[in-house]
Amino acid sequence: MNTIDKIRYILNTLFLIGAVVTMIFYFAFDSREPFFYAGMTSLTLKMAEFILRFII
Repeated sequence: MNTIDKIRYILNTLFLIGAVVTMIFYFAFDSREPFFYAGMTSLTLKMAEFILRFII
């Protein structure tokens, strides 16, 4: 397993954790602001993993 695959694995794991946190934030808070921040962070991690998978 090379370095890029390791980075992709870490990013994908962080994305999955972030997706779960996002769902918890959706139901736990009355304000939607934490939900949006967690969701955007998770999507940013997934986009970085996507770029590593297809571009590099």
